[in-house]
Amino acid sequence: MKQTNYIKHFILLLVLLVVLFFTNISLGSVSIPFKDIFTTLIGGIPHKESWETIILTFRLPKAITAVLVGSGLSICGLLMQTLFRNPLAGPFVLGISSGASLGVALLILGSSIFGGFLLNASISNWSLPIAASLGAFLVLSAVIIAANKVRNTMSILIIGLMFGSLTSAIISVLAYFSEAAQIQQYLFWSFGSLGNLSWNEISVFAIIYLIGIVGTISVIKPLNSFLLGENYAKSLGINIKRSRNIILLITSILTGVITAFSGPIAFVGLAVPHIARMLFTTSNHKILIPSTAIIGAIVLLICDAIAQLPTSEFTLPINAITSLFGAPIVIWLLIRKKRIFV
Repeated sequence: MKQTNYIKHFILLLVLLVVLFFTNISLGSVSIPFKDIFTTLIGGIPHKESWETIILTFRLPKAITAVLVGSGLSICGLLMQTLFRNPLAGPFVLGISSGASLGVALLILGSSIFGGFLLNASISNWSLPIAASLGAFLVLSAVIIAANKVRNTMSILIIGLMFGSLTSAIISVLAYFSEAAQIQQYLFWSFGSLGNLSWNEISVFAIIYLIGIVGTISVIKPLNSFLLGENYAKSLGINIKRSRNIILLITSILTGVITAFSGPIAFVGLAVPHIARMLFTTSNHKILIPSTAIIGAIVLLICDAIAQLPTSEFTLPINAITSLFGAPIVIWLLIRKKRIFV
């Protein structure tokens, strides 16, 4: 594809992203016109004063969260698919999300076993993100240690899957000894949510997200070389071990913070990198990273708009919608049996 075509694609995607961003803010149990959204965002007063609170307190934070989560998960999926050269690798293959889920499970379900300390800790608004972050950090540490012990990259993938199975088993044991109300609370968290973050939480989220993006940009050259194998990467002077650890660290940080603040959201990170490759027909990560990020944000904004059930007060679990979107794409990729990496 020519450079001019890349630019056209990016412009169209960015326009679509902006339109969907404002559409997402306008939808809900109360429909708000675009004009009033623009007025509110530039500091004016909309036709109804209540709309200002709805926009600034609830819908704008949710739309920003959707952009951060969608783009972050998609970039993580791209990194994992490139590192492992596996089209079905996603951001959760390292077990980081399972570690975050274990942290939340210990907080919510563990009170039945560990007593009132955890029950009292769960009162804080920051308790779930902190618990999830600690769980993700523990698994991240284990994965990094394992990565330095093995030479084969595929072994790291298997180790990550084993960590995921181990944490799932522990969660099952905790759930067995828990009460119905605690299991329900954990289940609702596992559905994923984009609408529960305050501006303070979004600020922390955005800072960690930007650190991950800067790290991703720094490994573009190793990512491109990994597509042709580790021996080729070595011939270019790439430090395989160092680059692999940086990629694992970036993916773990982004996946961990996303899971901590929004819960485990499936399939976006798995499906979106393939959409970007098919749309731009390139394997160059200078093109794939920004395109994957933009498409991921677009996809999650669309999924969130569907989940909101416009004109209804009910909201479907975002995880259900993303799975309904992602699963057919993965099935289609398997059926086609064509070469995934361009």
